[in-house]
Amino acid sequence: MNMIQAINSALDVMMDRDPDVVVMGEDVGYFGGVFRATAGLQAKFGKTRVFDTPITEIGIMGVAIGMGAYGLRPVPEIQFADYIYPALDQLVSEAARLRYRSAGEFTAPITIRSPYGGGIFGGQTHSQSPEGIFTHVSGMKTVIPSTPYDAKGLLIAAIEDNDPVLFLEPKRIYNGPFDGHWDRPAQNWSKHPAGEVPTGHYRVELGKAAIVRPGEALTILAYGTMVHVCRAVVEESGVDAEIIDLRTLVPLDIQTIEASVKKTGRCMIVHEATRTSGFGAELSALVQERCFYHLEAPIERVTGFDTPYPHSLEWAYFPGPVRIGQALKKIMKDA
Repeated sequence: MNMIQAINSALDVMMDRDPDVVVMGEDVGYFGGVFRATAGLQAKFGKTRVFDTPITEIGIMGVAIGMGAYGLRPVPEIQFADYIYPALDQLVSEAARLRYRSAGEFTAPITIRSPYGGGIFGGQTHSQSPEGIFTHVSGMKTVIPSTPYDAKGLLIAAIEDNDPVLFLEPKRIYNGPFDGHWDRPAQNWSKHPAGEVPTGHYRVELGKAAIVRPGEALTILAYGTMVHVCRAVVEESGVDAEIIDLRTLVPLDIQTIEASVKKTGRCMIVHEATRTSGFGAELSALVQERCFYHLEAPIERVTGFDTPYPHSLEWAYFPGPVRIGQALKKIMKDA
């Protein structure tokens, strides 16, 4: 399966298992979503469980929260993560705090799906990576898969979770892994081991990172599309780097990160979001606090720039092989 098919399969499995699971959003019904992630679900489960909404993100989220409070498990889709900002008040002030403010009487078991990130020439309104904003919100979980296998297992775990989960889908790797070389032929998931996805129910536990490449010289922390870009750069450079796919930003698997950095003595953080107050800043602080006496070089961050995502300069903004390669040379300079 590719990642779109894996997400569709997860929704299908969960809707079949639990009649309380409903899917909602702009064009998710008959049309099957912009990226076809919900294709066929309305025909199978009906218009009361898979339905289109008006173009109003704050309304989508408000309705989903009410559904969750009354016992349903809604899976609202925000068509692009760039358009999640109108729903911010409902997510922050209501969904994330409902369990706390009601002393556990009510919960908001909602899973918000949304494609995010660049690499498809979407420009400033279809390429943003807003994950850092939501990791700051107590009461919400933030999940980002990097493979079809993880996408299905993590989405199932998110839907089964009793708290709100933001499930961000890196759209650049919907159809195949991306090595950062935009001028090379596209790859697809059919030749990748993580493209082998079981058809039935399985979970990938939230809060557990994956070591996608073991190594001894350096720890690289990444998620989403950047996992594949980092792996390609490492293999081309010959550096014996350990690459950790975070998978969930909140809750964060800090134990795996700490053990790796204490082993390697070096840490590089890569994400596509803007640099200032990006999630990499939190990761850097955590590594510094927990691994200071083991670090043999300053922590490196390779990120997007503090500008709107440019259309014509997409590959200058995108943290690709050149910038990651330069950071690798810098952090390994005195190794």
